[in-house]
Amino acid sequence: MAEFFRKKKKVCQMCTGKDVDYKNIEVIKKYVSADKGKILPRRITGNCAKHQRYVATQVKYARFMALIPFTK
Repeated sequence: MAEFFRKKKKVCQMCTGKDVDYKNIEVIKKYVSADKGKILPRRITGNCAKHQRYVATQVKYARFMALIPFTK
């Protein structure tokens, strides 16, 4: 039964041309969990390893600049 329900592979949004900047809060919130404010892992966001590291630094910049809170 499992062979009928094949998951679609997630595509890295940044490889397709979208950019993440620490000043753009709406985009940053897509990569942070809503309940605790943690950075979401690659398997959930679909980012490649290179861009997941970049997203993590941008989230940390936004936290440091007090644009998003460290915790909820």
